[in-house]
Amino acid sequence: MHIFVGLGNPGAKYAQNRHNIGFMALDEIASAHGFGPWKARFQGLVSEGRFGSDKVVLIKPETFMNLSGQSVGEAMRFYKLAPDDITVFHDELALAPGKCRAKLGGGHAGHNGLRSIHAHIGPDYHRIRLGIGHPGHKDAVARYVLNDFAKAEAGWLDDLLRGIADGAPALAQGDTGRFMNAVALRVQPPRDTPRKAKPADAPAQTPGTPDQRAAPDARSPMQKLMDKFK
Repeated sequence: MHIFVGLGNPGAKYAQNRHNIGFMALDEIASAHGFGPWKARFQGLVSEGRFGSDKVVLIKPETFMNLSGQSVGEAMRFYKLAPDDITVFHDELALAPGKCRAKLGGGHAGHNGLRSIHAHIGPDYHRIRLGIGHPGHKDAVARYVLNDFAKAEAGWLDDLLRGIADGAPALAQGDTGRFMNAVALRVQPPRDTPRKAKPADAPAQTPGTPDQRAAPDARSPMQKLMDKFK
């Protein structure tokens, strides 16, 4: 069994914020794989489903970002799981928009949601870091992450979320390599190899007159006969 946690803030006001990309990832997984309806549980919203024989529980904490660990810790204890059974999807300022990286353990890098999870279950859980880019100055970070994605970002965002849903079954099995490949196929699909142009048919060659066709013989029969005896 595995728990996928998406980080974000509850409510329609925050639904399209960059900070809510973790919620968006779980919504895409639930929709693409026919998971059950979202129900209130563990101080969050929970949806259950399976990838083959692998049961997966999706959790979107409703505690607001800086208290996310309360929800995660409660669910982990209920199911008697270890931190290694938890995968957290979250926004990542240090990655360019559309980039995705998998990581096990490590620090929280100042992310309030991860900081809270660290406090409740420790650092040894899996993370899927979803790049949203950086505004350029640390003073602009709070405003940046709490703003909606721009319309111009819709293309890469959709590709990234679809790729995450494609790779979710592999992730539940612990195969991060296959998961990352699935994401890459959506974000950077292979291009068709351009066909080499076939050389044009060379014109027929006439001996003695390279690259030119022989001019038609315009002589009369009598002229041809006279020229024969010259």
